[in-house]
Amino acid sequence: MRHGMKSRIQLGIDKLLADPGKYLGHDRVGLITNHAAADGNLTSTIDRLFSVIGTQLTTIFGPEHGVRGASQAGEAVTDGIDELTGIPVFSLYGPIKAPTVQMLQQVEVLVLDLPDVGCRYWTYLSTLSHVLQSAAQFSIPIVVLDRPNPITGSFPEGNLVQPEYRSFVGVHEIPMRTGLTIGECALLFNDAFGLHADLTVVPLQGWERIMWQDETQQPWISPSPNMTSLTTATLYPGTCLIEGTNLSEGRGTTRPFEVIGAPWVDGFDLAAHLNALHLPGVGFRPTWFTPTFSKHQGKQCQGVQVHILKRNRLQPVRVGLHILAALRRQYPDEFSWLPPAGESEHHFIDMLAGTDSLRRDLAAQRAPDDIWSEWNHQLEQFLPIRQQYLLY
Repeated sequence: MRHGMKSRIQLGIDKLLADPGKYLGHDRVGLITNHAAADGNLTSTIDRLFSVIGTQLTTIFGPEHGVRGASQAGEAVTDGIDELTGIPVFSLYGPIKAPTVQMLQQVEVLVLDLPDVGCRYWTYLSTLSHVLQSAAQFSIPIVVLDRPNPITGSFPEGNLVQPEYRSFVGVHEIPMRTGLTIGECALLFNDAFGLHADLTVVPLQGWERIMWQDETQQPWISPSPNMTSLTTATLYPGTCLIEGTNLSEGRGTTRPFEVIGAPWVDGFDLAAHLNALHLPGVGFRPTWFTPTFSKHQGKQCQGVQVHILKRNRLQPVRVGLHILAALRRQYPDEFSWLPPAGESEHHFIDMLAGTDSLRRDLAAQRAPDDIWSEWNHQLEQFLPIRQQYLLY
């Protein structure tokens, strides 16, 4: 495909609905999905599947933010009834994160159609893993409907999760930017990480690894309230690391994960320092913002807006490392890591990074590119494993 051309691809749900009997037979279906799993005409998978198989669809399961996307980040999602179809909905975000035997009483085959953003922290990948485990445990076949990785299926980036730091924002030893589709993640999780479900992946047609979401003719539907655009998703593998600090990552603004700051930051100094690094594909502009919720709610913050200049050259994880290092060095008295929350014994940054070495290395003022180089060595170990599960 020539650069700049757009191509209408065929999604996994398109293929399934072309021949539902092939994949579903007459079995009762449990669907794991949300509002952003939609087609090029903006029709959700829930509504499309229900219109074709009707009462054969017996159960719906919702990830973080809920089936219709109504809940903010971190909010527990409750069980209920889908108001449009009248089908029972079970939450997989809250105390229970995997389908239980009680939830599966009316289910003979599971279908998963969830939008991915190509990033390890994205909790839908953890939901995928938990559903695969339940499918294996209860001997229920599972069909995963593939979708494009919006930030391309190329350019994997970042370190690997250390086993002791696995969590719901890092469920398996994969890099921060995965370079995989959700269908490829399903194959990887199921085989390489030993989940052993009876898995079928319905692949895409017409999608190429180098494609960005805006080259697919698929409309952008925010898969969570703070994943507002392709730009947000592109920066997210790096700027999400700011979530582990006392700085705002832009939640409560119109530019989440694009603006970063705090009341005590000098945006001019920060932008000048970051621009002087000449990081590929990115530029920084001083900015002011006042979050309407989340960190520093109602307080004017100063910081930077991260601008993508050449997206195929951008290394978002490397950008995130440099932002963290600059903030910690420039504001040693104000900067802090968020403390462990709930029952966790780890700082949130350790869970995002999949290790405590990032926090310790920055405390020792280790150069960000030295950390980056070490992470690249870890990535090289993953690439041959990844290669085995590529569908495109």
